[in-house]
Amino acid sequence: MSKQIQAIRGMNDCLPEQSGLWQWVEQTIREVVKSYGYQEIRTPIVESTELFKRSIGEVTDIVEKEMYTFEDRNGDSLTLRPEGTASCVRAGNEHGLLYNQQQRLWYMGPMFRHERPQKGRYRQFHQFGVETFGLPGPDIDVEVILMTARLWQKFGMADKVSLEINSLGSSEARANYRDALVAFLSQHAEQLDEDSKRRMTTNPLRVLDSKNPEVQVLLKDAPDLLDYLDEESKQHFELLCERLTQAGIQYRVNSRLVRGLDYYNRTVFEWVTDALGAQGTVCAGGRYDGLVEQLGGKGTPAVGFAMGLERLVLLLESLQLVQLPAEVDVYLSLLGEKAEAFGLTLAESLRDAVPGIKLQTHCGGGNLKKQMKRADKSGAGIALVIGEQEVDAGVAGVKYLREDKPQLQVSIEQLPSLLSDELKQNH
Repeated sequence: MSKQIQAIRGMNDCLPEQSGLWQWVEQTIREVVKSYGYQEIRTPIVESTELFKRSIGEVTDIVEKEMYTFEDRNGDSLTLRPEGTASCVRAGNEHGLLYNQQQRLWYMGPMFRHERPQKGRYRQFHQFGVETFGLPGPDIDVEVILMTARLWQKFGMADKVSLEINSLGSSEARANYRDALVAFLSQHAEQLDEDSKRRMTTNPLRVLDSKNPEVQVLLKDAPDLLDYLDEESKQHFELLCERLTQAGIQYRVNSRLVRGLDYYNRTVFEWVTDALGAQGTVCAGGRYDGLVEQLGGKGTPAVGFAMGLERLVLLLESLQLVQLPAEVDVYLSLLGEKAEAFGLTLAESLRDAVPGIKLQTHCGGGNLKKQMKRADKSGAGIALVIGEQEVDAGVAGVKYLREDKPQLQVSIEQLPSLLSDELKQNH
C-alpha cells in the first residue's frame, strides 16, 4: 500500500463543513466594498522577489525569514506573495492606473509566509485588503476605517473589537524619532532581549512592538512618537481624530503603535480583540504615500488595510455569531428505475421554476429508509418521495423533515408553487 500523502504543514484544507462560513464571510465583504464603490483587482500569486524586498524592506522578518522564494528555470528569483499591497502597487504602476487618478481597489486571496504555524496563523493564509490611491487628505483615511467598522457590524461583532490609531508622521519626522529612539535604547541595551537588540540596528521602530513584557516596561520611558510629528502630519492626525469622533467611531490613540512594514507613514491603525484569549489584531492598515514612487511610479498618496480571514473565521466560530442556512433545501428521493429516470428531469425543471432552490437528487438506489437517512443528513427541510406509482399518477410525496407537519401528496404541476412558498417562509 502506497504511503498516504498529506497536506504541507501550515497549509490547510477548507472542508465542506467549513466552506459555508467562508463563503458567507466572502460574500459579506463583497457586498460592503461594493456599497462604497470599490473595484476588485486580482494579481498573480507569484511575483518578482525584488518587488517585496523593495517594498517591505530587506531587514524585516518577512523578507529575512518568512518568504517562499525560489529560482525558476530561467534563473529569475520569484516569491509567493507574502502580502497584497506591493502587488497592487506594482499592477497599478504597470497598467497606468495610478498617476493623476483616484483609485479605490480591493482584493482577496491566498498569501504565503514560512512561519511557525499556530491557531489562526498559517503558512498559506487568506487576506482581504483595500488600497486607495491619489487621495492625500484624512477623509479617505476615515472612509477606510468606516468601512472596517461597517464590516464588524455586518459580522455581528462590533462590540468585540476596538480601534487603536497613531501617526508615524512624515519620513523626515520618522527619521528624527528613529534617532531619538535608538539613543534611548542604546542607553538601556543591557535590558533588551536579543531580538530587540537586533531590531535596534535594523528596524528600531519594531522594538516598540516587542512582545517581551520587560521590554514593554522599559519602553514606558522611551521618547513618544507623537512628540516628533511634523506640523502637517499633526494637522492630518487631528482632523482624522475629529472626523472619527463625528462619525461616532470610538478609538484609542496608541503612540506605541507601529506597523511591521517599512512603507508606512502618517496614519496607522489596528482593530484588536481579546475574544480569542490574548489580545490579537484582526485588521490593520495605514498610509504609505511613498511606496508608489519607491516601486518606480510617480509620487502618489495611498492608504489601505488588510485583514486575515482565518483569524476572522476563527473569531466568528468561537463567538457563534453566524447561523448559516442549510446547504440543501429539498432532497429528492427516487425509488425504482422508472422514478430514477423521471427524477433527474424533474429536478432540472424544479431548478428552473424555483429560483435559488438548493435541491439534491438521490443517486445510487437503496430502499426508502436508507434514502430518508441521507435526506436527514443533508440538512434539507423537505424530502420529495417519488416511486413508480407516483410517476404514473403524476404526483410526489412531500415529507417535512424539520417541522411537525403532516406528509402531503402534491401534483407535479403544483410542486414549484409549494416549494417557492416554503422557501420564502424559511428564508
